[in-house]
Amino acid sequence: MNLERTYLVTGGAGFIGSAVVKSLLRRDGASVVNVDKLTYAGNLDSLTDVESDPRYVFERHDICDAAAMSRVLEQYRPTAIFHLAAESHVDRSIDAPTDFIQTNIVGTSVLLTESRRYWTSLPPDRASRFRFLHVSTDEVYGSLGDEGFFTETTAYNPSSPYSASKASADHLVRAWHRTYGFPAIVTNCSNNYGPHQFPEKLIPLTILNAIAEKPIGVYGRGDNVRDWLYVEDHADALISVMTRGRVGETYAISGRTERRNIDVVESICCVLDEMRPRANGARYRKLIRFVADRPGHDLRYAIDATKIERELSWRPSESFESGLRKTVEWYLDNTAWLDRVRNGSYRGERLGLGASV
Repeated sequence: MNLERTYLVTGGAGFIGSAVVKSLLRRDGASVVNVDKLTYAGNLDSLTDVESDPRYVFERHDICDAAAMSRVLEQYRPTAIFHLAAESHVDRSIDAPTDFIQTNIVGTSVLLTESRRYWTSLPPDRASRFRFLHVSTDEVYGSLGDEGFFTETTAYNPSSPYSASKASADHLVRAWHRTYGFPAIVTNCSNNYGPHQFPEKLIPLTILNAIAEKPIGVYGRGDNVRDWLYVEDHADALISVMTRGRVGETYAISGRTERRNIDVVESICCVLDEMRPRANGARYRKLIRFVADRPGHDLRYAIDATKIERELSWRPSESFESGLRKTVEWYLDNTAWLDRVRNGSYRGERLGLGASV
């Protein structure tokens, strides 16, 4: 491993984490240690193109395991940590909130404790360069009305067990910085999409249901608005924050592409009409069905990304239209990956009804 540039990525087999791992390895000389528990959403198939890279190491551990985290830190001596390990699916948090409290809150506190212990053991020159980047979500801010944007100073008002657990983790990270001087940075991002996303989320689930000729469920009337960010753009933003961001700061990351859910679904249908027309000649939008809304469903999210754009000169490379086409094409071309995902715990069923609490 490269002792001058070794990155530890928690949750590196997840959707965003795997994009971060691959982006880091594309940078000459950097080494990456991926720590992932491999729950239902963790998938090493997303990393097959880097698994033989001598600069890459995978360690299967739960971030709640303090002994394992201590051993990994001491063995690999990372220069920085990207903390992405989390339970992240809102609907699952409604059915099983305790899992989210354990991983997102308890797990983050364990990782912070062990990371601080490791940081204080470093020689002064390495300690001064060490960074801990905590990756969070815009959902901690709650719901917006028809106007306005979330910024780094927006008050927290989480609506779901998922967003409440991430808000708690954010507060822990900031407390470690303020109390102990721990060199932490927090990011809050808008909705991610792209290849390798677990198919509970709106965009991949819509694609998969459509090509399987199943009903495409849309919550309520589809009027909820989300701000979309292509996953590789997000990975680039996180690396920019890690390498050039200011310790103790928060950076809000956005693709600046607000869309109503129904418009997202209809856009997917239009791309599929072009790329894989239905055998019966009908349009995919004929499969759309409006279903009962999710409990506590926030109306609108939108982020003002001025700070990261101004301070770090970061901008997304993909428009929503170009990113969506790449995403649809990837799912159509990677049925083997989808089959392996579907052999796990998820079968495309409706979640988030509170049935398992």
